[in-house]
Amino acid sequence: MPPAEGYGFDEPEPADLSRELGPSHECWSLLAGLAAAVPRVRLGAMVTGNTYRHPAVLANQVATIDHISSGRVVLGIGAGWQENEHQRYGIEYANFTQRFDKLEEACAIITSLFQNERTDFNGVHYQLDGAPLAPKPIQNPLPLMIGGTGKRRTLPIVARYANEWNGWVTATQMREYNALIDQLCEDQNRDPAQIQRSASVLLYICDNEAEVQEARDNQITRPKLIGNTEQIVEQVAAYIDAGTDELIIPSFNMSTPQAYEVIDRFITEIASAL
Repeated sequence: MPPAEGYGFDEPEPADLSRELGPSHECWSLLAGLAAAVPRVRLGAMVTGNTYRHPAVLANQVATIDHISSGRVVLGIGAGWQENEHQRYGIEYANFTQRFDKLEEACAIITSLFQNERTDFNGVHYQLDGAPLAPKPIQNPLPLMIGGTGKRRTLPIVARYANEWNGWVTATQMREYNALIDQLCEDQNRDPAQIQRSASVLLYICDNEAEVQEARDNQITRPKLIGNTEQIVEQVAAYIDAGTDELIIPSFNMSTPQAYEVIDRFITEIASAL
């Protein structure tokens, strides 16, 4: 899943994710190309900032790519947090409350457009009048993944609308957040099993203690899998035991040649052991 803007966090993003990055393609255009060229894997964004597109436009884009991919798209979405990018493009950023109010309305709109022949919506930020979406996505439901760990706004939206939740969390934190999401689902009279749980973690396969220490000391403040293959098998097993359905491993901490090698080792030496 290519990285996109925003993770839906209710707290400020760490500096390692708010920096200005180098050249990058527009996410959903790239995903349309990948949908045609890559035959097997799921495709999605980690995650789409809701502030960049009207939710009806986004829903139509995603439904189209779902058809191109024969039903392999995940719609990852968050409230948006990359303020400097908004400023440079002249896109309204708004305040915390407004961004999360927009996200909640957007999730209601997208869910309705995917499910209903016509959608009427009269919100504070968005209004739809008999809006169609056709053809519908191949997947029913098309997975709506909401990323973030904010307990005040993000997780209640997850419990109401999401098919998948993603967080940058340790195995211990995954257990805590799963319990909270389960309780919020029960408060909404929703079956918690309808929401898949995924964790994003950085991967450092180390062959000696010096590499382990270097990985622990670097400035990227994100949950990490660190150690030799046997140690990482144990760490992944802890995530599984905490109720994790999927581990998502970004590669922004690796060079491109290194990423291929590390992911190959993860598949052959770690995933196969589990």
